[in-house]
Amino acid sequence: MPNLTLLHRGKVREVYAYGEQLLLVASDRVSAFDVVLPTPIPGKGVVLTQLSRFWFEQLPRQIPSHAVAFDVPADLDRPDWRGRITVCQRAKPVPMECIVRGYLSGSGWQDYKNTGAVQGLPLPVGLTESARLPAPIFTPTTKAAAGHDEPLTVSAAVVLVGEKLYSQLRELSLGIYCWAHEFALQRGIIIADTKFEFGHAADGRLLLIDEILTPDSSRFWPAADYAPGRGQPSFDKQFVRDYLLGLPAWDRRPPGPELPADIVSGTREKYLEVYARLTGKELKIDY
Repeated sequence: MPNLTLLHRGKVREVYAYGEQLLLVASDRVSAFDVVLPTPIPGKGVVLTQLSRFWFEQLPRQIPSHAVAFDVPADLDRPDWRGRITVCQRAKPVPMECIVRGYLSGSGWQDYKNTGAVQGLPLPVGLTESARLPAPIFTPTTKAAAGHDEPLTVSAAVVLVGEKLYSQLRELSLGIYCWAHEFALQRGIIIADTKFEFGHAADGRLLLIDEILTPDSSRFWPAADYAPGRGQPSFDKQFVRDYLLGLPAWDRRPPGPELPADIVSGTREKYLEVYARLTGKELKIDY
């Protein structure tokens, strides 16, 4: 297609130059522990795009995003991209991933067990796994072009992006998380933690970019089953991670192992269910 230029192939998405705009196309690839697995999850890219679309359209107006449209442009003959497209404003990404944690899970739980803090942020003594934190915390990481993202302390994050931008990112990230957490809780879903990304538009405005509040970027727990003191059932990639953690022969390096059919179908069902619970609509995918 002469009107498109491939700029970047990520773990899950391709990014194309499309005139003055960008096209993000979400694939069905799945990554875990920063490794793209050889087995896709059919329809996963549609769920990620359509759930991001839902959130972008629900966002308070004072939070600008890169999203322009979600339909395949008329001059692109790509029916296989239907439901997977985000037409975006161009933005220069901030080299930091903005992670907000409202509950103690994953690497945050491991850090707390070892240090009594998460990325240098002290927390009360005696918290258990999956405990709700007294207030959400901002725990950014590096944004690695390859390999693993590394956690950042406050001082390291300020050195990376500057004090003013760090404060902006922290305030925006915490604000969006708190708004989304309350929204989801009314629909029976706990957003335990999530990741945001931001970029600067050509005019200097700070935009929310990439995907938002999806099962790839967030931990979603069913509120009815929530009980601190243990791991939680989830509607996200943790289902895949748990399977992989049970494979002693894999050292978390490429190439990743194939996923069995029950893990593929179970992951797909979880993604579709959380979409339905959050949006109130079932997502119809043709395959």
